[in-house]
Amino acid sequence: MEFAPSDRCRELAERLGRFMREEVLPAESAYAAELAGGEDWRRWRQPAVMEALKAKARDAGLWNLFLPEAPPSSTPDAAHGVGLSNVDYAPLAEIMGHSFLAPEVFNCNAPDTGNMEVLARYGTPEQQRQWLAPLLAGEIRSAFCMTEPQVASSDATNMQATAAVQGDEVVLNGRKWWSTGIGHPHCRFAIFMGLSDPQAETHRRHAMVICPLDAPGVKIERMLPVFNAFDEPFGHGEVSFADVRLPAANILLGPGRGFEIAQGRLGPGRVHHCMRALGAAERALALLCARAASRQAFGQPLIRLGGNADLVADLRMAIEQARLLTLKAAWTIDTQGPKAALSLVSQIKVVVPAVAQRAADAAMQMHGAAGLSNDFPLAALYAYARVLRLADGPDEVHRAVVAKLEIKRQLGAAA
Repeated sequence: MEFAPSDRCRELAERLGRFMREEVLPAESAYAAELAGGEDWRRWRQPAVMEALKAKARDAGLWNLFLPEAPPSSTPDAAHGVGLSNVDYAPLAEIMGHSFLAPEVFNCNAPDTGNMEVLARYGTPEQQRQWLAPLLAGEIRSAFCMTEPQVASSDATNMQATAAVQGDEVVLNGRKWWSTGIGHPHCRFAIFMGLSDPQAETHRRHAMVICPLDAPGVKIERMLPVFNAFDEPFGHGEVSFADVRLPAANILLGPGRGFEIAQGRLGPGRVHHCMRALGAAERALALLCARAASRQAFGQPLIRLGGNADLVADLRMAIEQARLLTLKAAWTIDTQGPKAALSLVSQIKVVVPAVAQRAADAAMQMHGAAGLSNDFPLAALYAYARVLRLADGPDEVHRAVVAKLEIKRQLGAAA
């Protein structure tokens, strides 16, 4: 296995790290100050500092770094993506994970990355012109509507929302929630997943449909807080779809292809999530060490008290192990395809968020009451890590996948 970054990756990582230190991290307080906040999501606005950072990032050639497919000419183009492998993108995602601002600054934020990959891989030329091009340019944002409030959405076959084809139209009905990004003032469309043929074979029943948010029948019912915060300006919304009529041309790949698209979308996206989470863990550990070295109690620095040195050592080892496992998953996707990496991707989705949560929790404890406040990013890092233990599949589902594949590997057909 080859995890060593390419020369191109090292050069991008150096420039990206410098941009983070000089531009992104210093802008965090100004970004937070510009947000309206509060439950009234209609007042959310895009902070001007974000648009300024995006313009600088694009001018610096640090744009759309996530997109693995190079443009048709095979010549890297900043407007489309730089054509990195998953292994080469992974260190860049980790660098971006040090700040909540960074993914959007470089146009590498979820769920837009997943939606852009879907449109790049499965979209028609017209779909790409209308929706992919402005996403790649950072002019609009998007959402992904899959999870539903009335069913256990950890099993996607429970889905009740429908995408019924009627002649040259597709009609959407249902209610979705935890649709990340739906509250952003620049969000213009969502990719909706619903039943197109309830009688078909289980994994051929669904379709994914591009749904403009201004289509009649689409209503954002409410924004949902996570740990009492709304994550503005993106947010997570509950959305109803009532007889939303769209051209059948808005269906991606065609009826019955929804699960196929989902499998192609989730593998790389989970690697991205995990590498960003490792970046968050690294930032938490750095803050922990700085606090432990600078504060004294009972006549000596905190780092020398109790088992604090052991805590630092254990976190370092856990982060290194999690990173290697994630890089192995990325390498397997690159060399053998997403299907060969199913177990590894599920493994990292269990391991990495737990490590990030552990790092954030330890750093909060080292900071005392200050660690619970907004003076430090630790409470937000903790919430982010905890959310990842549910986002893109709960821990229990991923453990079940790992166990199933391991039993099959060990016992073969007998399993």
